[in-house]
Amino acid sequence: MLFRVCFVCLGNICRSPIAEVVMRRLLEDRGLDGQVQVSSAGTGDWHVGERADERTLAVLARHGYDGSGHRARQFVAEAFDDNDLVVVMDSNNLADVRRLAPSGDDTDVRLLREFDPMATDMDVPDPYYGGAQGFDEVLAMVEAACRGLVEHIEKDLDA
Repeated sequence: MLFRVCFVCLGNICRSPIAEVVMRRLLEDRGLDGQVQVSSAGTGDWHVGERADERTLAVLARHGYDGSGHRARQFVAEAFDDNDLVVVMDSNNLADVRRLAPSGDDTDVRLLREFDPMATDMDVPDPYYGGAQGFDEVLAMVEAACRGLVEHIEKDLDA
């Protein structure tokens, strides 16, 4: 059975595409890419169909990742049917996603940084209105949390 995870942020051009790309690499490195499907989306519709932010693509490229294939999409209520786990970037995304959940839906919705045992703040800050350094910080947070998420998923797959 395929385990499906979707990363969600506000516009799907900064944080969630970074998480999607990082997670795919980590799963591939662990040999789990055939068992886990990864996607991303945004709660808003402003960027649907667009590529990731240029700063997102740049930070990914600087660290050996390729985000060039990303196209933004919106997270909608029907996405709960298509995912086993929805991982959001901050508490605002969490509230927005939970509002979309159909009554009685049991899809697991979690904050990404819950999977980083060293995290003190559970929100991944939105780097959109800042400079390149914010994207570097987001990538570091995402990498740390995604390592923990891979371990969490691996335990679920083994159960």
